[in-house]
Amino acid sequence: MRKIILAISGATGAIYGVRLLETISSLQVLEVHLVTSPWGEKTIALETNYTLDQVKKMATFCHDFRNQGAAIASGSFGADGMVVAPCSMKTVAAIAHGYADNLIVRAADVMLKERKKLILVPRETPLNEIHLENMLKLTRAGAIIAPPMPAFYNNPSSLEEIIDHHISRILDLLDIDNKLTRRWGNTVVACESEINVLNL
Repeated sequence: MRKIILAISGATGAIYGVRLLETISSLQVLEVHLVTSPWGEKTIALETNYTLDQVKKMATFCHDFRNQGAAIASGSFGADGMVVAPCSMKTVAAIAHGYADNLIVRAADVMLKERKKLILVPRETPLNEIHLENMLKLTRAGAIIAPPMPAFYNNPSSLEEIIDHHISRILDLLDIDNKLTRRWGNTVVACESEINVLNL
C-alpha cells in the first residue's frame, strides 16, 4: 500500500486538508500519515465543522508535530509523497530554507532529498517578493506548488464543488484516479459554438 503524508499547517483553508483526507480515506488505497501544526489545529476548529478527533480518525496514523523522531522524519521510511494543505507562508519559508524545526518541515525536507513528490497548497494573498522567491526556490528544488485557485469552466454551484475541484487536481498529482469534478473534456462541448464564432 502506498504511503502518503498529509500535513495541515496554520494558514486559512484548513478544509482543503480535511477534505483531501476525507476523500483519500474513503478510497482505502493509501496509508495516510497525518501531521497538524498547533495553528493548523486551531484553524480546523475555527473554519470547519469537524473536530480535531474526527479529523485524526480519518488518518491511518497521526504524528505529533514536535516529534522529530517519528517514522516519517526518515528517508528510510519510504513515503511515496507528501501534501501540505493548506501551507502557510511560514511553512513555505521553513521548507525553502531547510529549517526543519518541526515534523512537517522535516518530513517535507525528506521528500525533497529523496526526490519524492512534495505538493504544497499555499494560502496567502497578495503575495510579496519573499513569498514568490521562496516558492520559486521550492519549485526548482522539485516541489509542486498548487495554490487553491478556483476554476469556473465546470460551472460550480457551491463552495463544496470549488473545494472538490482543487482536491481532484491534488489527487491527479498523486496519480490517484478520482471523479470528484467534471473535467474539461466533459465541458468543452458547450463552448464549441462560441469557439467557432471566435475562429471566423
